[in-house]
Amino acid sequence: MVLCTGFFMILLDTTIVNIAVPSIIDALQAPLDQILWVLNAYVLVYAVLLITAGRLGDIYGQRNMFAAGMVIFVLASAACGQARDINQLIAARVAQGLGGALLAPQTLAIITSIFPPKGRGVAFGVWGAIAGIAAITGPTLGGLIVTNWSWRWIFYVNLPIGAVALALTFLIVPDVRPGRGHRLDIPGVAMATAGLFGIVFGLVEGQRFNWGVITGWLTIPEVIGFGVLLLFAFIIWERYQDEPLIPLSLFSDRNYAVMNWVGSNVSFTILGTLIPITIFFQSVLGMSALAAGLALAPASVVSMFLAPLAGRMADRVGGKYILMLGLVFFAAGTGLAALVASPTSTWSTFVLPFILLGIGQGCVWAPMAAVAMQNISPQIAGAASGVLNTTRQIGMVIGSAVTGAVLQNRLESALYEQALADSTQLPPDMRQRFIDGVAGAARSGLEVGRTEGSGSIPLPPGIPPQSVDQLRQLFHDVFASAFTSAMQPTLLVSAIVLLVAAASCAAISHASSRGEPANVGESKSILGE
Repeated sequence: MVLCTGFFMILLDTTIVNIAVPSIIDALQAPLDQILWVLNAYVLVYAVLLITAGRLGDIYGQRNMFAAGMVIFVLASAACGQARDINQLIAARVAQGLGGALLAPQTLAIITSIFPPKGRGVAFGVWGAIAGIAAITGPTLGGLIVTNWSWRWIFYVNLPIGAVALALTFLIVPDVRPGRGHRLDIPGVAMATAGLFGIVFGLVEGQRFNWGVITGWLTIPEVIGFGVLLLFAFIIWERYQDEPLIPLSLFSDRNYAVMNWVGSNVSFTILGTLIPITIFFQSVLGMSALAAGLALAPASVVSMFLAPLAGRMADRVGGKYILMLGLVFFAAGTGLAALVASPTSTWSTFVLPFILLGIGQGCVWAPMAAVAMQNISPQIAGAASGVLNTTRQIGMVIGSAVTGAVLQNRLESALYEQALADSTQLPPDMRQRFIDGVAGAARSGLEVGRTEGSGSIPLPPGIPPQSVDQLRQLFHDVFASAFTSAMQPTLLVSAIVLLVAAASCAAISHASSRGEPANVGESKSILGE
């Protein structure tokens, strides 16, 4: 309960802020480019520091790092709520990312250390339910808080929860230590941090810079390429270290390596599904933020109840086939959502797709964690958890970037085609100006959360006042049809990625899914004094 409370808080803060962006803009009078850093600063710091934080848990104790991360996260949440300008809010979000990075890897590592191999499935099931629910809960809870109170309360809500969890950490969570000390590989930390920063920064900011020049000679592809080169150098360096930041023996376990791949694919599809559907509900169907969040609730509810059962089944029969089945259900729900979506849909249209999606999520997280960590010795569980969380986070960032690129590309062409077809409803002298206005709006780019389907699309100049309402309605109809057409292939990309992940699970070895672990890595006593 304590570990999952902390884990839920830090995952929730990756999505809950999105729904509050309009309110933050109004309150702090901030430009859009700075508001984007409110979202991205947290993700960037969180993703980059996970590997280092996992190893720090191995060195100083996972409970200590969990508590330290909780303290930083709670204090940073208070600072976010107290921010009086956008720069203060961005700085506080950076601190939140640091706290989240220190906290997250310790949860999976502690579970691995304190539960026996044959009983970890249920624990992983609860942990997995939290991971799946947090991403979907963000828009719902954020919409409820912003609608009824203030955007500041999306941060203040962390304070009482975090304070209680922190107190219970020292009362309940055991302080499990490795039998011998570790040292921190400082050059490895520098290379891993800089490499991950380059890759994550490039993916997060690529769309904003149109995947081109950032400033002067520096471009997005160069930043990403430099990050990749540094990670290659990091891997070579690690091969010759007595105490590596990432024990490369982790990847000698085929199941652990496969689960890193599968985890990144699943995280890819979470944002690849959530982003377009959230925009569709609000901008096309006209739902409020709260109603859009509630429409996603069937997936959360089903996943929450099914994940612990899937974990228990993984203990009994192994996680391989449960995981494959979950990925297929996840893909089926995503694909069905793409097929049934239309500009005239209602929330009920998506009940069945979201139930299938929830079944899939419920059957994925627990078996995935169980298979990944079953053969990992407790001495390096922190490092293993850090790597697993990092690959998942990078998968989420890649999913966001790819989804945005595919959605924008398809939307631009669909808007033009739809405007060309619907312009026949207008007088001949207005048709070309209408088409040009839609084309200009398409080129200006799609911002997540903006109500593109309404009056936010600028009207072409010289329109008679009596025609304004007709044009605004026609703009909305064009956008609704075009966005639906663009969303469908975007969701199908996510479904295909999930099916690829399901096929990859054929490589899982049955030995790791049940019985005693092979203890990849060190095998000393885990109990300290």
